[in-house]
Amino acid sequence: MVEQPGRQVNIIPAGRRVPVRTRASLAQQRGATVSAISAEPAPDLSVDLAPGHRSGLRLDPPVLTASGTFGFGDEYLGVVDYARLGAIITKTVTPAARDGNPTPRTVETPAGMLNSIGLPNAGGASVIRQKRDLWRDLPCPVIVSLAAPDAESWTALAAAFEGLPNVVALEANLSCPNVAGLDFAADPSATGVMLRAVVRGTSLPIIAKLSPNVTDIQPVARAAEDAGAHAISLINTVLGMVIDVERRRPFLGNRVGGVSGPAIRAIAVRCVYQAFETVRVPLIGIGGIATAEDALQFILAGATTVQVGTATFRNPQAPVEVADGLRAHLRRHGLPSLLSLVGAAHRADG
Repeated sequence: MVEQPGRQVNIIPAGRRVPVRTRASLAQQRGATVSAISAEPAPDLSVDLAPGHRSGLRLDPPVLTASGTFGFGDEYLGVVDYARLGAIITKTVTPAARDGNPTPRTVETPAGMLNSIGLPNAGGASVIRQKRDLWRDLPCPVIVSLAAPDAESWTALAAAFEGLPNVVALEANLSCPNVAGLDFAADPSATGVMLRAVVRGTSLPIIAKLSPNVTDIQPVARAAEDAGAHAISLINTVLGMVIDVERRRPFLGNRVGGVSGPAIRAIAVRCVYQAFETVRVPLIGIGGIATAEDALQFILAGATTVQVGTATFRNPQAPVEVADGLRAHLRRHGLPSLLSLVGAAHRADG
């Protein structure tokens, strides 16, 4: 036997045959049965993201792809096992077609990236025509992200997605920082007006995506809940700028963009923590999530579900790995359900 730091290694003499002991044989030696081992229940990751909706919205695992990082659902086919995702959230759809913002649209930043894409899409009717069959056949649910310039347009756009097979919810992007006139989540009153317009247009569960670019996230979250949101996504990107020192001007064609990635995680966790103290609807944590440990920070702060975004550009498997890591964490700590961890950081405060 050879001692190594933290472990002992048995050295087998050359030529000696060692019987192979399978997990089954070891179990039988210890008085257990193979069936007892295999019957050990796996940790439960399932959640209801819309308990206030008449149909609910069950997700398993509670790990979604963030809008704007996974296309409309076809870009990662053959690369990612969609059946291991809780749902995908599409790029944001607007009533009319948009070309997006002038280039350059992205630039790398320390621990993240800055983007000003500008919501390019073919417009609601065209997107539905082009993608409805794809969405119907995907092995995971689809949540469609929407944005519109006024209440009437919000209602009409939401209504257009009613009844599409496998579209299980709408995420109202009230907080795009890169398109003038669409950052309604900067104001609680505007948030309420636009969300009520969405509610009028659909019977689907509605998720309100809010902005970190406010002095206080709590009144905006309350306004979203009061207006009928079944869940709240926190956060969208944080306003930022990168300046090209050789050209002596902002790097992005739109000058200002949204920062995403690990650089904003601490801001996002704080927003989730504060919203959890204010509202009762489920929260979705977004911002710099690349590992299960990142996701757990949001869950402990109060999120029921998380979205993985920027990390997928570097590692398309990141959402699946986050879900696997959450299961491993529950198993390691002997916890039967992820729900036991939601908001646990508040309980630690007494």
